[in-house]
Amino acid sequence: MKRNWHLDTLAVHAGQQSDPSTTAQAVPLYRTAAYCFRDSQHASDLFSLQEAGYIYSRLTNPTNDALEKRMAALEGGAAALTLASGTAAISFAITNILRSGDELVSTNNLYGGTYTLFDAILPQQGITTRFTNVNDFDALEASINDRTRAVFIELIGNPSLDVADIDRYAEIARRYHLPLLVDSTFTPPCLFRPLEHGATIVIHSLSKWIGGHGTAIGGVVTDSGRFDWTDPKFRLYNDPDRGYHNLRFAHDLGDLNALAFILRLRTVGLRNQGPTLAPDSAWLFLQGLESLPVRMERHCQNAYRVAQFLAGHAKVDWVRYPGLERDPSHALAARYLPRGCGGMVVFGPRGGRDAARKLVDSIDLFSLVANVGDAKSLIIHPASTTHSQLSDQDQRDAGIAPELIRLSIGLEHIDDIIAALEDALAVI
Repeated sequence: MKRNWHLDTLAVHAGQQSDPSTTAQAVPLYRTAAYCFRDSQHASDLFSLQEAGYIYSRLTNPTNDALEKRMAALEGGAAALTLASGTAAISFAITNILRSGDELVSTNNLYGGTYTLFDAILPQQGITTRFTNVNDFDALEASINDRTRAVFIELIGNPSLDVADIDRYAEIARRYHLPLLVDSTFTPPCLFRPLEHGATIVIHSLSKWIGGHGTAIGGVVTDSGRFDWTDPKFRLYNDPDRGYHNLRFAHDLGDLNALAFILRLRTVGLRNQGPTLAPDSAWLFLQGLESLPVRMERHCQNAYRVAQFLAGHAKVDWVRYPGLERDPSHALAARYLPRGCGGMVVFGPRGGRDAARKLVDSIDLFSLVANVGDAKSLIIHPASTTHSQLSDQDQRDAGIAPELIRLSIGLEHIDDIIAALEDALAVI
């Protein structure tokens, strides 16, 4: 009898069959650049997309394949594709839909690198982004025009921690027949599955909680397989592709037409432009996935306790954590994140920017690094680091106050985490 396994079980088993030659229990690490073809016809069928199989590890690798299948199962998607970084996943997902002259509508409460990609780099390719405040749906609809080709959101904004009302975004995207792309890095699939709420594409930085130990860089894109790309406005899917003998990706893939997005991303983006995830990194991410549900419980518990501690401290002006009852996003978090609100906490100490930097420089236990989602607790001052490319006004628009400190709460004992914060606050 075929069962619908729980997410905890899928995180350990999905996408894996024992190695046929060795019957190995664990997913093997395939360190190979290329694969032997049975004969010239087999090679031809693989290259012409008439048969599935392995050609070259820039395009496919069995270790990466196991990770992709596991991520698709966890997200409830049709297929997934790994890339060399979370940033590559975002960049290539966007350019797998938009071309010169097209427009993207995005919230402005984004990770700094994503904002810079949309604001400064995509315009060099003729792609315009119209930014709106999160959950300002009047502004969203006012920004959509006949050149709009996609809507992009972070489910929990980095670092403002505003929760996007994804059901509303999905409803508007459906009405205008636009794909909704969701960066769900702060909410891995054991906490939230965007495809169940109308998202078309889900993107993760694997480097964060999915890997969980700060040991590798990678990204993944998961396709719902439910979007109709035959709408003529999506020219990349309806115009003949010169690189594939005039193949029309939305029409000419037969039974695989539903996977047009992910197949084009693999063959045009990955094969021809090469942002490949190393199989060694894929193997590390598979190890992280096996313990993801268990780790996220502890991350969420610790983060909530930290938020409560900071909210009651005399030297703290304000705290953001969606799990706190008085947080502006608490109502949305209660609806969308009943399994936990993630491992991120941001706050502003009394004394402004100078106090914030002094606290960051004096704290013990927390590592000052440009990363989140590690087993270790991490700290950073975004205005002077991760979001320093944004102007002061853009930082304010994205909810980044000059004094904002970003905490990624780890797996240490909660008493030790709070003691480290208490000591650092005593210094300012």
